[in-house]
Amino acid sequence: MEIPRDPAMLLSFVNLKLRDYYDSLDAMCEDMGLSRKEIEDALAAIDYVYDEKTNSFS
Repeated sequence: MEIPRDPAMLLSFVNLKLRDYYDSLDAMCEDMGLSRKEIEDALAAIDYVYDEKTNSFS
């Protein structure tokens, strides 16, 4: 699956998927065939980190 490359769009996309469809970032990445590290690195570039408690990037 093609995901947004723009970090701000990626943030919105990932948080929507986590909120509406997945219990964790790992579950989303496994189901969608995505690299957790690539997502975390892209969002870290705009100062967002994954919070397991809220299941979102903030």
